[in-house]
Amino acid sequence: MSTEIAVVIGAGSIGVAIARRAAVGRTLLLADRDREAMEAVAARLRTEGYEVATRPLDIADPTAVQALAEEAAALGDITRVVIAAGVSPVQASTQRVLAVDLAGTAHLLEEFGRVIAPSGSGLVIASMAGHMGEGCPRQLEHTLAQTPAAQLLDLPELAPEMVGDSGAAYTLAKHANALRVQAAAVTWGDRGARVNCLSPGIVSTPLAQEEMSGPNAEGYAAMIRTSPVGRMGTPAEIAHVAAFLLGPDGAFITGSDLLLDGGVIAAMRAGRLG
Repeated sequence: MSTEIAVVIGAGSIGVAIARRAAVGRTLLLADRDREAMEAVAARLRTEGYEVATRPLDIADPTAVQALAEEAAALGDITRVVIAAGVSPVQASTQRVLAVDLAGTAHLLEEFGRVIAPSGSGLVIASMAGHMGEGCPRQLEHTLAQTPAAQLLDLPELAPEMVGDSGAAYTLAKHANALRVQAAAVTWGDRGARVNCLSPGIVSTPLAQEEMSGPNAEGYAAMIRTSPVGRMGTPAEIAHVAAFLLGPDGAFITGSDLLLDGGVIAAMRAGRLG
């Protein structure tokens, strides 16, 4: 009987919370760019009874992404894939945000779409930022969804001077994540597998705390204050919904993007937040 593998890319708070659900009864392959943080997480999970392998990974490196997919497939049947890696606008330049959050995620969807096991499922952690603003013209959405990952950063529309600052790049990348997932649902479906997107709002993580102490701190505070729920989310709440989308109860859901933001986008569209 083949070993089932859960691959979690991103060892941050949300990735780890989901791993605790997705890796039960499976071998966990954990990947992250920060080797020290990843190994600390892996050690903690091993004490909790999980079987964990690790691999350092910068998802902006297509060769490394391909190698990760091949390594995972060599370990057993890949039945869960969670893409929770990314950088935020305060951490990176426009070019880096596009390389990691947009192109890196696209490469992961392509490579794991080639090796995901029948009845397997995947999940991309995007952001409510992808639901902000006016969106993209229909033709650009088609281009973002369908262009091969290796060609994405060559698109003239994705030149840094066309995109704008790192915040604009982040919004575009997260919108593109949902578009890529919708397109990938078709190719993953050819293998009998599913893939979805989850767009969290402001979740209490170290990354969110960093953002909320940055130049847009008051904007984040206003989002929380005016949202219907009136608070930040928790990684556990994201993991609960992720487990549903990844598991058998979500078997009829693929190619979808679920907004999980405490109502921030609803408040924006109602005019409660300028």
